[in-house]
Amino acid sequence: MYDESEALALAEQVLNHSQADQAEVVLRAERSQLTRFANNTIHQHVAEEDAQVTVRAVFGRRVGVASGNQLDPDSLGEVAERAAAVALAQPENPDFESLPAPEVWEQADAFRESTAACTPRVRAEGVAAIADAAAAAGLQAAGAFGTETVTLSVANSLGAFAYHPLTMADLHAVVMDDRASGYATAASVDVDALDAGDVAAEAVERAVRSRDPRAIEPGEYEVLLEPPAAAELLDYTAYAGLGGQSVLEERSFLNELQGQRVLDPKLSIWDDGHDRGGIPIPFDFEGVPKRRVLFVDRGAFCEAVYDSLTGQRAGVRSTGHALPAPNTYGPLPTHLLIGAGSHTRDEMIADIKRGLWITRFWYVNIVHPLSVTLTGTTRDGTFLIENGEVVGPVQNLRFTQSILDALKELPMIGKDRQLIRSWLGGAVVPPLRLARFTFTGVSSEGNS
Repeated sequence: MYDESEALALAEQVLNHSQADQAEVVLRAERSQLTRFANNTIHQHVAEEDAQVTVRAVFGRRVGVASGNQLDPDSLGEVAERAAAVALAQPENPDFESLPAPEVWEQADAFRESTAACTPRVRAEGVAAIADAAAAAGLQAAGAFGTETVTLSVANSLGAFAYHPLTMADLHAVVMDDRASGYATAASVDVDALDAGDVAAEAVERAVRSRDPRAIEPGEYEVLLEPPAAAELLDYTAYAGLGGQSVLEERSFLNELQGQRVLDPKLSIWDDGHDRGGIPIPFDFEGVPKRRVLFVDRGAFCEAVYDSLTGQRAGVRSTGHALPAPNTYGPLPTHLLIGAGSHTRDEMIADIKRGLWITRFWYVNIVHPLSVTLTGTTRDGTFLIENGEVVGPVQNLRFTQSILDALKELPMIGKDRQLIRSWLGGAVVPPLRLARFTFTGVSSEGNS
């Protein structure tokens, strides 16, 4: 791992070696530890420590990128030279103007010593709580308990330098037998904030309630989405249309809907790299400060996120959402939040006449990006609600649904939000009650 002075010294060494007109150095050092378990037994403890430097070299409008994880002086010089060689072999990019100039950024509170110092024994104790609860219910538990410590620094030849340490802890479990399965998860920058007992109780309760599901007819239902299900839909919506490059290429729903109030007025969605409920990171991979970006304001679509390149093309400032170079997809939001509502889960269930309570989705894919039509299946706990009561489990269903249409009517939004780790970063979301959601098929594989 690298402290701030060490990260700066390494960056200066690379920048001094580079012969490019402009150069950028990104250093990401990581120590990750993971405890995996299955059949109520830990089967693997793994740990890895690595550091990678990525150099971006600029000659006029030619840009090249190279990276490596050998950080001795000779290897660093070689990475800088490879980046320069790649740049000189590229055609000019007419949209490129410059690397970002230095900006003032605010520190974000994302490091916990408890997480950085977490031992295999601590993780094993958490796993034991889940395995014991599963065994007591006649179930088998599988999952993983991981912790990470990361330092990220960005420097460039224009004088920009940013450094940020952070920690992350993530616990997830699936408990099952041959008749059912249940899922639960927890995540935080602070491992001490994770309650393995709560994760165990939730996963076991869902599995027990899921036993012997019955098939129901596909069609349109009211739904109550748990945070993992809501976060999955939010991530795909952001991926499909909230990045500046998708707007510039006219493949985003914002091209037609920006400024229009088409979603439920109770709904607000934004990205905030400083929010302490998520995993704060105060700058992007170009060292630009992350700005709070409002995507949906009380049902009205607002703006997208930008990095320096797409911002230059669009004539706007970067919002601080550059991903690691080279990046062909453009900027994306990675700190998503949905505003909390005022309802408990029990209140949301009690208000549903006939609908489905969904734990999470699986095998989700984009069918049509402009309408954010997705398809996927329910998994690990899907229940029928009738007249405000949960009447029993149902077999998994396949959905095919425009998320933009689904978000037009939200009778209720939950008041308790949860951080969900995902492939896009992290999302802080409440349970969502949607007035209608379309299911197009029924699985024959029960509820797991």
